Amino acid sequence: MDLKVIGKFIQERRKEKNLTQLKLSEILGVSEKTISKWESGRGFPDTTLILPLCSALNITANELLSGKLLPTDKEYQEIAEQNLITMTNLYKRNTKFLLLTEWIIVSFSIIILLASCLVFEYINIPKIWKIFILCFGFIISFIGFFISIIIETKVGFYECRHCSNKYIPTYNQVLWTLHMGRTRYMKCPKCGKKSWNKKVISSNKEIKDND
Repeated sequence: MDLKVIGKFIQERRKEKNLTQLKLSEILGVSEKTISKWESGRGFPDTTLILPLCSALNITANELLSGKLLPTDKEYQEIAEQNLITMTNLYKRNTKFLLLTEWIIVSFSIIILLASCLVFEYINIPKIWKIFILCFGFIISFIGFFISIIIETKVGFYECRHCSNKYIPTYNQVLWTLHMGRTRYMKCPKCGKKSWNKKVISSNKEIKDND
């Protein structure tokens, strides 16, 4: 996936549709700078913007990922399969990065919380400063844990040990279930059985949110 080729293709299609960068940015709800970044090959649309962008430029998602129009059925099929592989690999890399980020955020939050507690208990400074540092530690830790919970419910899936169903946990499940690393003791929304379900990156099956 060549970002410069895709960027040039976006620019060409935009001009063919008589759209300015400003007009296209208004259609997609992004900044004009973002459109410029895509067209220069310094960025790529978020997955939520791919279909709206394709609709605005009157192209398919495969044509966008290929950076050109696909005239024949055979060529379309071949490139579609290659694009699917590319997007799958990109998704896996991004997922692994986000899960690593989650670990870093949690570790940092715990360190900040412990450090603020130690300062409050053992460092000889005015009490008002101790209270300020302790509150600061709790606030930073709360923000860190909140972000980690969001990542936990948005990235990857949990696989049931009984029926192999892959599902996304709710906020309550993430907050209140027992867990050991990437394994949580949860109730499967499909079979209804509780077990230690392991985190997996992706699923080829139908994913159902456990609402």
